[in-house]
Amino acid sequence: MGKHNTGFSWLLKMAWRDGKASYGKLLLFVFSITLGVAAVVSVQSFSGLLKENIAKQSKALLGADYLIESDKPVNDKVMGIMDSLGGADAREINFLSMAAFPGNNGTKLMEVRGVEGGFPFYGELETTPVSAANDFRNGGALVDATTMLQLNLKVGDSIKLGAVTLPITGELETVPGSTSVFGAIAPPILIPFQFIESTGLVQTGSRIEYKYYFKADESQDMVLLDEKVDPVLDAEEADLDTHLSEARRLGRRYENFGKFLNLVGFIALLLGCVGIASGMGIYVQMKIKSIAVLKCLGASKRQSYLIFFIQIACMGIVGGLLGTAIGYSLQQLFPILLGDLLPVDVDVRLSLQSVLLGLSLGLAMSVLFALYPLMKTLYVSPLQALRVVQETKSRSKRATTAVGLGIVLFVFSFSFWLLGDFMRSLFFVGGLLVVFLILTAVARFFMAMLKKFFPYSWGFIARQSLKNLFRPQNQTLVLVLAIGIGTFLISTLYFTKDMLLEKAAIEDSANSANMILMDIQNQQVDGVSNIIKASGYPVIDKIPIVTMRVETLNGKHVEDIRKDTTSQVGRWILNHEFRVTYRDSLIGSERILEGDWVSSVDTDSDVPISVSSDFANQAKVTIGDTVAFNVQGRIMNTVVQSIREVDWSRLQPNFSVVFPAGVLESAPQFGVMTTRTSDDQGSAQLQQQLVRDFPNVSILDLKRILSLLEDILGKIGWVINFMAFFSIFVGVAVLMGAIYSSKHQRVKQGALLRTLGAQSGQILKMIAIEYAVLGFLGAFMGVLLAVLGSTLLAYMLFETTFTPSWVPFFVILPAITLLVFALGVGNSIGIVRNSPLSVLKKEKE
Repeated sequence: MGKHNTGFSWLLKMAWRDGKASYGKLLLFVFSITLGVAAVVSVQSFSGLLKENIAKQSKALLGADYLIESDKPVNDKVMGIMDSLGGADAREINFLSMAAFPGNNGTKLMEVRGVEGGFPFYGELETTPVSAANDFRNGGALVDATTMLQLNLKVGDSIKLGAVTLPITGELETVPGSTSVFGAIAPPILIPFQFIESTGLVQTGSRIEYKYYFKADESQDMVLLDEKVDPVLDAEEADLDTHLSEARRLGRRYENFGKFLNLVGFIALLLGCVGIASGMGIYVQMKIKSIAVLKCLGASKRQSYLIFFIQIACMGIVGGLLGTAIGYSLQQLFPILLGDLLPVDVDVRLSLQSVLLGLSLGLAMSVLFALYPLMKTLYVSPLQALRVVQETKSRSKRATTAVGLGIVLFVFSFSFWLLGDFMRSLFFVGGLLVVFLILTAVARFFMAMLKKFFPYSWGFIARQSLKNLFRPQNQTLVLVLAIGIGTFLISTLYFTKDMLLEKAAIEDSANSANMILMDIQNQQVDGVSNIIKASGYPVIDKIPIVTMRVETLNGKHVEDIRKDTTSQVGRWILNHEFRVTYRDSLIGSERILEGDWVSSVDTDSDVPISVSSDFANQAKVTIGDTVAFNVQGRIMNTVVQSIREVDWSRLQPNFSVVFPAGVLESAPQFGVMTTRTSDDQGSAQLQQQLVRDFPNVSILDLKRILSLLEDILGKIGWVINFMAFFSIFVGVAVLMGAIYSSKHQRVKQGALLRTLGAQSGQILKMIAIEYAVLGFLGAFMGVLLAVLGSTLLAYMLFETTFTPSWVPFFVILPAITLLVFALGVGNSIGIVRNSPLSVLKKEKE
C-alpha cells in the first residue's frame, strides 16, 4: 500500500514539474475547457432557474390555483361542474377594445378585464397608489402604468370604454394573467365586472373570454383534476387551466429560444473539445523525447502515460471550476438583456448542481478528447531519445475503437440531454461524424493530390512551403480538422442565429397596410369605409369574417373524435371557433401546396374549401376529405380542394380556412378593414374619430406594434448575438491554441534552413503560404458543410426553411483564413529571430 502511495506521489510530482515547464501551452488547453464549460453552465443553469422560478410563482402568474375559461357564456353542464367543485371564487370577462381618454383625445387598443370577487388569490395587483388595488372595485379603472406615462395621464382622469366613462383610480404595474409581451401591444385595464354589459362592446364577432377562478384546498390534486375534468369541459367548449399547466405553457414559449441557447452552449463545448484534441496531439508530439528519456531511466509505459493523464485530468478540473465561475457571471447578464420578456423575476444563484455540471464536463472533455493523442506515449521507444529509430506508429486498434466510441457516446449523451429527443440527437451526432470524416478525407485527398501533381516548376519558396503540407510530421490533417470543424460550428451558429431572427423579422413595405380595423359590424362597413376615405387614406382590404366550428371530419362527429383515445386530431381543431373568410383569389402571404384553388361556386352543398397546412396537419385531412362546419346553427358540408402554405409571421389578416365566393355572403358576419396612414398625427386623428363614432371597432396600429416587436426582437437579438459571439471567441481561442502548439514543429526546420543559407524573409514567406493554404482549405470546407448542416437543423429542429446568408462566405471565410495566416506568421517570428545554434542547443537539452 505504501509503495502504491509512493508511486502515485512520484507521478504527481513528475506531472507537476513537467506541467510547470510547459504551463504556457497547458494554459491554452485550460482556456479551451473553461470557455466551453462556461457557455454550457450559464445556459443550462439559467434555463433551470427560469423553469424553477416559473414553477414557484405559477400560482401568482395565474392568480388562482386553477380556472375554467370559455370564449362564450358557459352552458348549464359547465355551470354544474363548477358548482360541484365548490363554485367559482371569482370571475372575469375580458376582450380587446379601443379605449378613449377624453381629457387629451388619446386612444389606444387595450385589454379590458372586468373582474369580480377576490381575484387575485395569489400574487397581487401592484398599483400606484397602493390603495387603488381595492378602490377601483367601487366604480373606477386601473390603467396600465406605461400607457399612463405614454398618454400623459394621471390618477383622476377619465377613461371611456364604449358607452361607459370611469375615473382612473390608479396606475396598474402588474396583474396576474397579463403577459408582458402581449401587454406591450394591448395593455390591461381592470374595471368592476358589473360595468362590462353597460359598455355595449360585447357584440357579434367580438373575441370575449369568460374566466372563472378557483382557490383550491390542500387536498385537491391539480394533476388529477386536469386529467378528469378537462376532457369533460373540452366537450362543452370550455377549458380548465391549473397553475401547473400555466407553468408548462409559459415554459414552452421560450422553447425555440432555449433550443438556440442550448445549441450555442453545445457548440462552444465542442469547440473546446476540438481545441483539446488538436492541441494535445501536438503537445504529446513535443514530449516524445522526454518520454523516451523517462523510459531510458526505467519508467514503465504505464507510468509515462499516467504522468500526462494526471496533467490532463487536473487541467479538466481547473477548467471546469473556472468555467463554472465565468458561467455564473454570464448568467447575471441574461435578466438584464432580456428585461421584461421574462415572465418572472429570476433569482440568479450558483447552485451545487451547476458546480458539479462544470466539474464533470471539464473532466470528461479533457480526458476523453485527450485519450487518443495520449495513447501515443505508450508506444514511444527509449531509443527515440537518441534518434536511433523512427517513430513507432501505432496504437492498439481495440483501444482506439474504445476511445472513439467513448467520444461518440459522450457527444450523443450530451446532445440527448440538451435536445431531449433520441432521433434528433442521433442525427446531430451522425452529422458531426460525417463532417469529421469529410474533413479528414478532404485533407488526405489534398495531400495525395499535391504529392502526385506537385508543381516542380515553381520557385524555391513555394515548393518548400507546399512540401511542408505532406512531409512526415506535417500538421495538415490536424489543422484542417481544427480550422474546418471550428469554422463549421461558428458558421452553423451564425446561420442559425440569422434563421431565428429572420423568422421573427417583420415586413413593412410602402404598399402594405399599417392599420387593421377589426370587429366591424355588417351595418357599420360603409360608415367606417367613408371615414377612412374622408381622411384621405385608401381602404386596402375589406375582409368579411364568418365564425364557425368544426362539426364532423370525414363523417365522424367531433364528440366521437374527442372520446376516441387513439385519435391524433388536435384539440385546437375540435374546440376552436374558426374565423373564416371568403374570396376569389390568393393573397401575398399564401401559396398552394396541393390541389386546386376554386375562386367561386353557385351551390352550398359540398363546398370546395382551401385549408392551411397547419389545419390539414392538425385535422389529419388531405385533398378530397370532407369537413362539416356548424355555421351559427346551420351545418355546411365542405370538401378540401386545396392546401395552402400560409406565412403567419406577416402582419396581415391570414386565415386557416378560406371559402370561395358565392357561398357565405348571406351568413351572419362582421368585417375587417385595412388601410395605410402616412404619419402619426393622421393616424391618431383617424383613430379618435373611429372610436368616437364606432366604439366597438378595435384598431391595430401596426406602426406601434412594429416598434414594440422590434424592441422585443432587439432584446432577444442581444442575447443571441452575445452568446453567438462568445462561441466565436471560443473558436478563435481554439485556433490560437492549435497554431501556437504547432510552433515547435517549425523551430528545428527553420534552424536547418537558416544553417543552409535561407534568409529570414524566405522562411517567413514559406510559413505564410503554408498557413494561408491551410486556413483557406479548412475554412472553405467548414462554411460549405455549415450550409448543409444548417439546412438540416432548420428542417429537423426549428421546423422552418433556410436561406443561406452571404456573411459566412464573404466575412467568416476570409476572416478565419486571415486569422490563421496572421497567427501562423506571428507565432513563427520567434523562429527566424533565434540563431540556429541556440535552437539546436535547446533541442539537444
